[in-house]
Amino acid sequence: MQDPERDEVDELVEAWARERADLDLAPVAVFSRISRLARHLDLARRAAFTAHGIESWEFDVLAALRRAGAPYELSPGRLLRETLVTSGTMTNRVDRLAARGLVERSPDPDDRRGVIVRLTAEGKTAVDGAFEALLGAERTFLAGLSAPEREQLGGLLRTLLIPFDGS
Repeated sequence: MQDPERDEVDELVEAWARERADLDLAPVAVFSRISRLARHLDLARRAAFTAHGIESWEFDVLAALRRAGAPYELSPGRLLRETLVTSGTMTNRVDRLAARGLVERSPDPDDRRGVIVRLTAEGKTAVDGAFEALLGAERTFLAGLSAPEREQLGGLLRTLLIPFDGS
C-alpha cells in the first residue's frame, strides 16, 4: 500500500536521485506534478465540454464572447487577442460555430467593412453549462486544500506565469 503522503513523482525523483545524485531535482518534483495535474485537468475539461455538446476550441471562443458581457459580442480581431489563434483559424472557427447556431455575425456599426461576432442564446446555454461543469471538476481537484492554501497556490503559480504572459 502506498503512503498517502507520497505520490508517483516522489518515486520518480528518488529513482533519478539514485542515478544522478549530481543534479538538483527540485524542478522535476514541481513540474512533473504540474504536468500530471494538467493531464487530469484536460480530461476533466473535455468531459465537461462534451457533456454540453462542445469541443475545447469552441469553449474558448464562446467563453471569450460570454466574458465580454451583454450583448456578448466581439470583433474578430478582439476574438483573436482573447483566444491567441491566427486570423485564418478564427475565421474557420467562427464559420463552424455559426453553422451550429452558437454564434452569429452582424455588420459592425462602427466599420462598414467589419463584422461583429455575437453569442446566440444556444451558445450562451452551452458555454454556461460547460463552464459550470468545469468549475465543479476544478473544485474537486482543489478539495484537499484549505482556502488559504488555494490562495497561496494561485499566487505562486501567478509568479511562475507572469514572465510568459503576453509572449
